[in-house]
Amino acid sequence: MIADKNTPEHVVVIGAGIVGAASAFNLVQAGHRVTIIEPGDPGDTHATSYGNAGWLSSHSVLPPASPGVWKQVPKWLADPLGPLAIRWKYLPKATPWLIRYLAAAWTYPQIERTARSLRSLLKDAAQLHQQMAHTAGLDDLIVRRGLLHAYLSRQSFEQDARAWQIRRKEGVQWQELNESELRNLEPDLDPRYTFGVLVPETGNCTNPGAYTAGLVRYAQQQGATLIKGQATGFRIEHGRLKAILTDQGEISCTKSVISVGSRAKRLAEMAGDRISLETERGYHAVLRQPEAGPRIPTMFADCKVITSPMQQGLRIAGQVEIAENDDTPNWRRAEILRDLLLTLYPGLARDLSADRIDLWMGRRPSTPDGLPCIGLASGSNDIIHAYGHGHVGLVGSARTGRLVAQLASGQPTDIPLGPFSPQRFR
Repeated sequence: MIADKNTPEHVVVIGAGIVGAASAFNLVQAGHRVTIIEPGDPGDTHATSYGNAGWLSSHSVLPPASPGVWKQVPKWLADPLGPLAIRWKYLPKATPWLIRYLAAAWTYPQIERTARSLRSLLKDAAQLHQQMAHTAGLDDLIVRRGLLHAYLSRQSFEQDARAWQIRRKEGVQWQELNESELRNLEPDLDPRYTFGVLVPETGNCTNPGAYTAGLVRYAQQQGATLIKGQATGFRIEHGRLKAILTDQGEISCTKSVISVGSRAKRLAEMAGDRISLETERGYHAVLRQPEAGPRIPTMFADCKVITSPMQQGLRIAGQVEIAENDDTPNWRRAEILRDLLLTLYPGLARDLSADRIDLWMGRRPSTPDGLPCIGLASGSNDIIHAYGHGHVGLVGSARTGRLVAQLASGQPTDIPLGPFSPQRFR
């Protein structure tokens, strides 16, 4: 994808999370002049991209909700430490989003439409990330050995049959593992898990924070400028973008990308679009120098968590908490993950010292229908939306970055962007 080198744009990428980093990478590859605005160090612990599970899960095509899930909402609300929690004081503000969230997955035909759209975004993701990492000199951060789903039994797998049928319809293939095959693949796994599903087309990132930082560093090596600051608005004249307003002053430009994740709603409105976006706070715990653990990143169907071997140690990630963006973390949720880790891998030491454990909380930018916002803004075609990926931010970032560069270059996009339209919430 090469732009006309005689007419490069000056594109300001607002936000250097993984989507912003991938956008900057692709924009410099396309020949554009790029400026990145980010308040902290890219990929540092403040960033949501730092703490995800590292899954390059091109089969993650199902929205978080499913038909009938509304029946469980009262139970979740009553359990502040359950898989989904909503802080009571925030419930009135979150209710419109929550209603959309449930309505978007009311029927299986809706789920199938979402899966079709997400698959178009995520297909070949592991390969795209591997190519991007190779170009940026980050080969060691991308591993392609597949991803594993662990089930208590074949019967529990069959209870998920509808979900796997939808994945198969979208071209996902997998290998089913009986108890002995699962044990050979993952000898440290608790014996109560007797059935597995391996998805070979997938992969993982062993240090998402370093990967994000490395992509930004590559963009800088190719001429991009990184400015530490925050964007506060746009100067638009007669529909054309003239500058980004920041706490460091104006930055003149011809194009801009909104990729600030959970904080995108305000900038999107300034660009002419009202977005339904909420913060799904997620937690992780990392155990340094683990005595046991997975060889391949593993999702546990019964407790909805993912364990991943990372450069920093063994990470367990999960939980969904709907709360104000800047509310204080509920660290008990991360401690539950830490304690759960010991039950998943019995070979881990029982008396873990505090200095071996890191706890973390991040903010997933989530739309109610499970589809990100990718496309041109209503207030100016010079502004590009690229956020709202929810649980598929890392895996979806590679193609999203390509789409951003194509939009900025005035080129046809790899995939139709109608399902991801920022205007769909009107």
